[in-house]
Amino acid sequence: QVQLVESGGGLVQAGDSLRLSCTAFGRPSWLNDMAWYRQAPGKSREAVASITRGGITNYVDSVKGRFTISRDNAENTVNLSLQMNSLKPEDTAVYYCLAVTASEYYWGQGTQVTVSS
Repeated sequence: QVQLVESGGGLVQAGDSLRLSCTAFGRPSWLNDMAWYRQAPGKSREAVASITRGGITNYVDSVKGRFTISRDNAENTVNLSLQMNSLKPEDTAVYYCLAVTASEYYWGQGTQVTVSS
C-alpha cells in the first residue's frame, strides 16, 4: 500500500511561480512512473507531466518550458515535485499526483492552484 501526501498549492497572480510537492509513503520502492494531473472546473482530468523511475520526463504541450517535474527516490519515501513558473490563469485547477506500480494506481488528495489575471 502506498499513501501520497500533497502540498504547495495556493493563490498567485499571473506570471508567478509555485512548487507542488507529493511524498509517497509505504512501499515506495514499488513505484514505477509518477505524474501530475490537473482538473479544472467543468473539464476532464488531464496529464500535465510524468517522470519514469529512471528520470525520463514528458509534458503536455501547454506547460512545456514553464513546468519542471522532478523526483527524489529516497530509501523510505519518494518525493515528487512540480515547479511551475510563468503561471497563467488557464493553469487554475486542482492538481493531483499519481503513482503507478506494476499492478495499481495511487492518487494524492489534490491541491488547489488558482492563478488570477
